Amino acid sequence: MRDEHDATPYDALLLLSFGGPEGPDDVVPFLENVTRGRGIPKERLKEVGQHYFLFGGVSPINDQNRALLDALRKDFAEHGLDLPIYWGNRNWAPYLTDTLREMAADGRRRILVLATSAYASYSGCRQYRENLADSLAALEAEGLELPRVDKLRHYFNHPGFLAPMIDGVVESLADLPEDVRAGAHIAFTTHSIPTASADSSGPVEDHGDGGAYVRQHLDTARLIADAVRERTGVDRPWQLVYQSRSGAPHIPWLEPDICDHLEERHAAGAPAVVMAPIGFVSDHMEVLYDLDTEAKAKAEELGLPVRRSATVGADPRFAAAIRELVLERAAQESGLEVTPCALGALGASHNLCPVGCCPARAPKPAAAGADTPYAGGAA
Repeated sequence: MRDEHDATPYDALLLLSFGGPEGPDDVVPFLENVTRGRGIPKERLKEVGQHYFLFGGVSPINDQNRALLDALRKDFAEHGLDLPIYWGNRNWAPYLTDTLREMAADGRRRILVLATSAYASYSGCRQYRENLADSLAALEAEGLELPRVDKLRHYFNHPGFLAPMIDGVVESLADLPEDVRAGAHIAFTTHSIPTASADSSGPVEDHGDGGAYVRQHLDTARLIADAVRERTGVDRPWQLVYQSRSGAPHIPWLEPDICDHLEERHAAGAPAVVMAPIGFVSDHMEVLYDLDTEAKAKAEELGLPVRRSATVGADPRFAAAIRELVLERAAQESGLEVTPCALGALGASHNLCPVGCCPARAPKPAAAGADTPYAGGAA
């Protein structure tokens, strides 16, 4: 009989994240990594880097990943899951290729990947898979034996991801002045992306107006809003809004922007707003600047009381959710019948990204999918 804490056939978990600068001298090189191939002048990167320089040139994301690693290792140990956890970034140290090289040297042959992005989109899923393919190609060029790499399914509707955010919204509402609390609105925020990317997000059958990206966020927002209503006894108005837009102004991106939304809510007479960043796993720079700095400044200008609820971060319930996802996938790969854990209307996401899922503008190899160029990389 299979042990309930058996991760076979996997022998390692890789935490794969975006990365961020850890000092002023890192900022421009980090942004060069992020924008590589786009021909953006260094002077422009210095302007963009002002967000980081406001905080000493340090993004909080790396420390937050260290905290998540600690939480995962603690949870795994407490539950008897003997699975080593590694960490690699797309754009800053520890770099993904270096980490995969270390894992190969350690004899890891079957790797599960946890990406710090819960939803389907090119930038939130396929680009991670492209980076994995690039790193595997680099190891292949070095003559190393390639491990098989699988990616955990999207976890936007897993109860362990939702529960900390529900608590965060309830706590933020309780922190509002009593005279505005009952009428407060909720603005669920996520990263804006080009509408063309949103429309083509998810499997081909999900493409269309907003694609899987918008549908998944709306499902998450509904689940949280319903839970908050049950907890507080108040049915609050809510809306999915966007933040952190970048890129050429003539290209359509998802709207409304959070600052525009605050203006509109204030004009419509909303007494207060709770901003709930459901699109982000942790309180990294885009939360710290775009919400805690820019959006709060807009709210202060309007005289609109706002609170910003916490992201999931290293919450023990999220760590437990990852353990459950690891064991779910391991059991499925071992041929066992498993009922995936998922709430809401959309059900559990796919394990293997199908052909045509979140396509790139210019096709590139991507690991851990049906179209992977590595025979060992498909699940």
